[in-house]
Amino acid sequence: MAVSYKRLFHLMIEKNITNSELQKRAGFSGNIITRLKRNRYISLESAESICRVMDCGVDDILEFVPDERSGALHD
Repeated sequence: MAVSYKRLFHLMIEKNITNSELQKRAGFSGNIITRLKRNRYISLESAESICRVMDCGVDDILEFVPDERSGALHD
């Protein structure tokens, strides 16, 4: 499975919060924004900080999606 943060970016648009504002308010480095944009895993601590700032739950910011590569790994 892969992770997608499309929900987060839609929520940020709805709440009119920029990447830099989220970064500052959640207290994490720019590396986390890059990881989010690339749909890479982030720590649970970072996800919790984002949820606190966005006043939402984890399922509001991310979802797990089938990974096209995972089909080749299953026997």
